[in-house]
Amino acid sequence: MISSFKRLWRDRRGNALAIAGASLPLVLGSAGLASDTIQWTLWKRQLQRAADSAAMAGVYAIASGKAVGTCTNISGATYANPVAYDLKKNYNVVGITPTCTATNPPSVGGFTSDSRAVRVSLAIQKRLSFSGMFLSSVPTITATATATVVPSGIYCARAMVNLPQTGINATGSTKTKLRCGMFTNSTSMTAAVATGNAEVEATPIGAVGGIPASDHWGDNTVLQPFMPAQDDPFASVPVPTPTTPCQNFNYADNKPNSPPVTITPAAGEIMCFNSDVTIQGNVTFGPGVYVLDSASLKMSTNGASLTCNECTIVLTTSGTDMSKIGNADINGGKLTMTPPKTGPYKGIIIYQDRRAELDNNFLINGNGSSKIEGAFYAPRADLTFNGTAGMDTKCMQIVGWKLIFTGNSELDNVCPTGSGASPFEGKSIRLVE
Repeated sequence: MISSFKRLWRDRRGNALAIAGASLPLVLGSAGLASDTIQWTLWKRQLQRAADSAAMAGVYAIASGKAVGTCTNISGATYANPVAYDLKKNYNVVGITPTCTATNPPSVGGFTSDSRAVRVSLAIQKRLSFSGMFLSSVPTITATATATVVPSGIYCARAMVNLPQTGINATGSTKTKLRCGMFTNSTSMTAAVATGNAEVEATPIGAVGGIPASDHWGDNTVLQPFMPAQDDPFASVPVPTPTTPCQNFNYADNKPNSPPVTITPAAGEIMCFNSDVTIQGNVTFGPGVYVLDSASLKMSTNGASLTCNECTIVLTTSGTDMSKIGNADINGGKLTMTPPKTGPYKGIIIYQDRRAELDNNFLINGNGSSKIEGAFYAPRADLTFNGTAGMDTKCMQIVGWKLIFTGNSELDNVCPTGSGASPFEGKSIRLVE
């Protein structure tokens, strides 16, 4: 026996066979564990991806004014339960439906006081092919994700069109320089475009739809396509009721080279005009609110000037025919306009009733000595801003159904303290935990 072991000890082939036999369990075990690790990682990533998507679906629902619902019934989920419905459509772990818990706001983590935050917790049990032979119970894989609404930028131009139509168009040879962002709710794949010889410097540029890349966008422009729709920043501002009888806008000195016309309402008075306010001379509106009932605001005389000191001009109608709601056609002359600093019309210089017919035209084109502070609000109009070099628009905002930029436009959002005007903060949906 001893001699046999001595011969085996001296035999190299016998040594190799013995070592291989002794090592085989380790080799097979290592391969099995490696395979299980890869499989576990894959399932974990699939589960995490599902949790991420479901949490964002819940926040999108909140942003749209809908309920988050529950996610206990994934296989039978409908749009009424957006988290579960997202899992039903996108979950990829074959043959297994996870257990799901959705909380709004989250009960744990850093966003428990955020009413717009949604936390989704998923769990599955899946037996591993190798290590499962040695485990007394099937391991549980978990994943959690929290999403909420976060700021996406500061905007001074917003197009409210929510159809597959271009919402922002910089055209011709315009040189548009905005020290702020632009956003459109357009669902078109060309939601914001710059064509012709246009040069646009604005960041960020956001859209619900797509934004084609273009050499016309400035080098530092941040494009944000496929974002959630942004709210109407003045949706809660009501149409005022005049406190005085409507009258014709008929002033003898409202003509070129005549003495200035100054209109000053009493404190709290809302004046009303039921004829077009056509500026031909030098007209000043004092602090207050002015209603143009079935009438428009017009200025086309280069030597004319319109001054609006802490005032708001409202275009509406007291009748039932919404086509009578007037528009603004300012194509020349000097504009000096500041909005009210307080009250319901704070920050707004021209307000068109949101009941106006779609795609009416709204033109703003002052001369190079114009100074504008505040918002032009025409959420149903195709608003054209034809800027002129030299205009002072350091605190100007524009809201229209569609926005068209021509000429040399320049907007900024460095608003004076206490001015009443302010830019619009954008919102985005992001994973935060």
